[in-house]
Amino acid sequence: MAASSQVTGTEVKTSEDHLKVHKMKKKVLRKQIRAQHTLMRHEGIECISHATQSLVIANAGLGNGMSRHQLLRVLEEYGLVETLLMPPNKPYSFVKYGTTEEAKKAFDALNGKEVTLEDFGQNIVLYINFVEKVFWKNAIPTSLPPGLMVIEKIISPEEERRMLESIDWTGDEDTQNAQKTLKHRRVKHFGYEFCYDNNNVDKDKPLPGGLPEICDLFLEKCLKQGYIKHKPDQLTVNQYEPGQGIPPHIDTHSAFEDEIISLSLGAEIVMDFKHPDGHTVAIMLPRCSLLVMAGESRYLWTHGITPRKYDVIQASELGQKVGTITADVGDLTLNRRETRTSFTFRKVRRSPCNCIYPSVCDSQKGQQRHVQPSFPHNEMEASKLEQEYVHKVYEEIATHFSSTRHSPWPRIVEFLRSLPKGSIVADVGCGNGKYLGINEDLYMVGCDRSKNLVDICGEKNFQAFVCDALSVPIRSGSCDACISIAVIHHFSTAERRLATIRELVRLLRPGGTALIYVWAMEQEYKNQKSKYLKEKNGSKDTVEEINTGMAQRPLSDQMPDSSSQDSACSDRLLHGSKDEGCDAKPVADSRLPVHTNRTSFHSQDLLVPWHLKGGTKKKGESVDTVLFPADSKESQELSPVFHRYYHVFCEGELEAACRSLDCVRVQKSYYDQGNWCVVLEKL
Repeated sequence: MAASSQVTGTEVKTSEDHLKVHKMKKKVLRKQIRAQHTLMRHEGIECISHATQSLVIANAGLGNGMSRHQLLRVLEEYGLVETLLMPPNKPYSFVKYGTTEEAKKAFDALNGKEVTLEDFGQNIVLYINFVEKVFWKNAIPTSLPPGLMVIEKIISPEEERRMLESIDWTGDEDTQNAQKTLKHRRVKHFGYEFCYDNNNVDKDKPLPGGLPEICDLFLEKCLKQGYIKHKPDQLTVNQYEPGQGIPPHIDTHSAFEDEIISLSLGAEIVMDFKHPDGHTVAIMLPRCSLLVMAGESRYLWTHGITPRKYDVIQASELGQKVGTITADVGDLTLNRRETRTSFTFRKVRRSPCNCIYPSVCDSQKGQQRHVQPSFPHNEMEASKLEQEYVHKVYEEIATHFSSTRHSPWPRIVEFLRSLPKGSIVADVGCGNGKYLGINEDLYMVGCDRSKNLVDICGEKNFQAFVCDALSVPIRSGSCDACISIAVIHHFSTAERRLATIRELVRLLRPGGTALIYVWAMEQEYKNQKSKYLKEKNGSKDTVEEINTGMAQRPLSDQMPDSSSQDSACSDRLLHGSKDEGCDAKPVADSRLPVHTNRTSFHSQDLLVPWHLKGGTKKKGESVDTVLFPADSKESQELSPVFHRYYHVFCEGELEAACRSLDCVRVQKSYYDQGNWCVVLEKL
């Protein structure tokens, strides 16, 4: 009996072990399938069932703490690794082996395997799938922002040691040197205290003691080398522990002169720079290096340090080499941060700033701009043009604009009502939210660049927030549909218009659709005039135009014609493709013409006047005063005139831009009352 009982016990234990293994295999399979779906849904990466040379490894990416060095060591146990791609901030990696047999060997050994992350001491489980090939877009070399320099080894290790030892962090909050412990770092000021409540300095209250003597030789060197024109009289010392950072900011224009220099001591760091158009550049600042910000990089770009304990850096540079961190997925790894101290030197400004970046200059706020703008020739000019002649204008006219935007357009309503119940829909450039409540069976959220228009949405109890259409803070692949109504024609270059369409597509799940409306160059199409032309002399309230302001009266006798109605046309179908039936011609004079409301267009890029109803007092800068004879009727009834930038689209232009994106299929393209329209599907 005892023997029989013993055999039974062994069998039970074996059965339990089998059950445990079976459950574990089922769990791994479940997680593996979930990883497949996640990769497909969010990244468009398709996993396959048959063995290939290439694998995608979920849970083993830079985004969840796996370093290139550790992952390579794990993978090389199973064969020759030809390629290892680690996309920045993603929780997965791609590997390509020399043979399919090696890849299969790695798959069998590593799928479901628990690994301890060396740098974090945390356990993760790898989930692996085969892919057809390892692919990623080639990294585009990134240049430094204009006016920015990084000088390596500006001081010796001995000078670094002495400068670090000169700062005493042990005392209490120090009044003389304005020492403070901020939420994300420790900071000490010399010369003048920088007040974080108003982002400025009190120029009449210098701190006793001036700048530390130990800085004198270093500053003389910087003057001699031409890195700075003025000897600084203000110093901010910041100490960053791993995990700490500083939010993106531009040093206040009115507070400091042009050149700002910053010395990195104790450790290297990655600093992030961002242009107003959304373009970002990550820059490695090595230990003992000097960052010089002047001109555009100082006045226009924000700079900041993301709070984290590791930086994504070029593996080949090992955290030491100066330069931008490109998205070269074949050469990225993690670098553990250490305690870094920065010495940032500035010269206090004694007169108002008169830089060429008024949109971000506190000294120039409220100053009127009289110069008629030119067609933009680069990203910086485009961003400035849109800030002045789109963003600021809509802030000013929001209330009046909203009062003319109340009747939804039938074909847009038709699109929204055709969507399945429960669909998640983003209205990018929602204005006053007139489409947000069309279909109560949808979950709709709106966003707009104008805070005042978003506030109007809030008053109607709609969900809306402020953002730029070039960078919408919504997770990729999370929307069933998007609409962009009368938005993209406000972007002033072909590249920015395409980037806006690409951003819409990013929001969509595969199979999701987007409806786009833009104003048409052809206001007379198939022998039919648009409502915009028909209403030239009609009642101002009988028709609502989707794209342009309702002129309070004809402008032909108010606005003198531009010296040439034909401004320079932009790349209409991207990279110089031809338009057929488009009459706009490029000319030497690139000044943007002012359009006469309710007339045909003679230029693709132009300014369209908006007369503010009732002469409402203006708040901002983008108002043009239209001059008439003193005794004329117009001068007595004059109301403020705002000029809005538009790029009107020729036939086929919007569709061509959409078709240039690989991940898109154009379902439908049509003309609707003076607008070109496209319904596209994300593949």
